Amino acid sequence: MLDKPVRLPGPDHPIVIAPNPGRVVARLGDIVVADSRNALTLLEASYPAVQYIPRADVDMALLRRTGHATYCPYKGDASYFSVPGGGVRLDNAIWSYEAPYDAVAVIRDHLAFYADRFEITGA
Repeated sequence: MLDKPVRLPGPDHPIVIAPNPGRVVARLGDIVVADSRNALTLLEASYPAVQYIPRADVDMALLRRTGHATYCPYKGDASYFSVPGGGVRLDNAIWSYEAPYDAVAVIRDHLAFYADRFEITGA
């Protein structure tokens, strides 16, 4: 098995993580999936900002872990969740770095939601 490359954020690929001072809510129609005043905003290189919401502020009963996984050389292995009954667009619509690399360790125990699949306010 090949080792996965590990890269550190830096000038060529900056990652900045900061507390979001407001309230972040992720909704599916009228269903509130997450509601937090403790979200973290992650800014990575030229990508749009992503809100990472603590698991404690997510209704985990609405989610189902999937077998899907991806790898980021800056953050580590991501696991995914779907919203059962939510349609195809909600398969693997939420991700989490459960054992993130040290440079982004603060996102451990947080979940991120695809902004094109959820209504996210406060972002």
